[in-house]
Amino acid sequence: MRTVTRRSALLGAFLSAWVGAACAAYPDKPIKILVPWAAGGATDQVARMLAQPLSLAMGVPVVVENKGGAGGVIGTQAFVKEKPDGYTLLLATSSTNAAAPYLYNKLGFDPVNDFSPVLSLCAIPNVMVVPTKSPWNALKDVVAAAKQSPGGFTYGSAGIGGSQHLAGAQFKTAAGIDLRHVPYKGSGPAAQDLIAGHIDMMIDTGSLGSIRGGLLKPLAVASAKRLPALPQVPTFAEAGTPMIASAWYGLMLPANAPPEVVERLNAEFNKLLKSPEIRSRLTDMGAEVLGGSSADFVKFTLSELKRYEAIVKDSGAPKE
Repeated sequence: MRTVTRRSALLGAFLSAWVGAACAAYPDKPIKILVPWAAGGATDQVARMLAQPLSLAMGVPVVVENKGGAGGVIGTQAFVKEKPDGYTLLLATSSTNAAAPYLYNKLGFDPVNDFSPVLSLCAIPNVMVVPTKSPWNALKDVVAAAKQSPGGFTYGSAGIGGSQHLAGAQFKTAAGIDLRHVPYKGSGPAAQDLIAGHIDMMIDTGSLGSIRGGLLKPLAVASAKRLPALPQVPTFAEAGTPMIASAWYGLMLPANAPPEVVERLNAEFNKLLKSPEIRSRLTDMGAEVLGGSSADFVKFTLSELKRYEAIVKDSGAPKE
């Protein structure tokens, strides 16, 4: 009996040591952050901002891979097929993980059961921007022109169901105007066409660099109060068309990821979000820095999934 007990104790000690060694070994190869949008947009900017400091913290290379299309859905569909081992993270957004379920008949992933939420990163209010050479200098100019020529002007977005698309739909409803939606495969390509004058406007989340560079004019911010990064730009309410629209960004692992890996990544990213440099860079983008536990992010995503059902319905966006 004592021999059996001793063997059980030795086996238990061996298994504990093996599990501990396995956990300690993570990570032992490169980590990938999958961005389900084209390069250049706000989602891509956030991912690349975090990649290098995460690499230094984890001791392995961290690469960013862009897989755009269908408002972030194509990349997210690919992500949920990855191994839940902690080596592939998704830069999830309100578009992919809250709005998309109400916009696509065949989504290709379950917004709740196919993910292991790690943490919430930040939220960025949308900003109405037009080309520098646009004759419009205030939101009221856009509304007046659109009422004079119904359907005669266009607004771009990163794709159907993206924050820009829904913000544009909200604006149409709030202002009582008709605008034509032009979807792209990411914010970057849409912004390039906007700067070139191929589309008339965007209600974007990643345009501060272009605004500061003199390439785009901001007309209004879709937040409850003015942004510290754009103190001279009025809110939509101040400009005469009340509406609030913002995009949130967070990190996910595929479903059934090891809890210890989720906890390790959550701790590392929370440390990064407390870094003065990262906080400053996010604030300069017009972002509100978030963070918190993985459990907090689970509750948040569930509440957002419920909230976006009404937002999409009110926007009138058709289901694809």
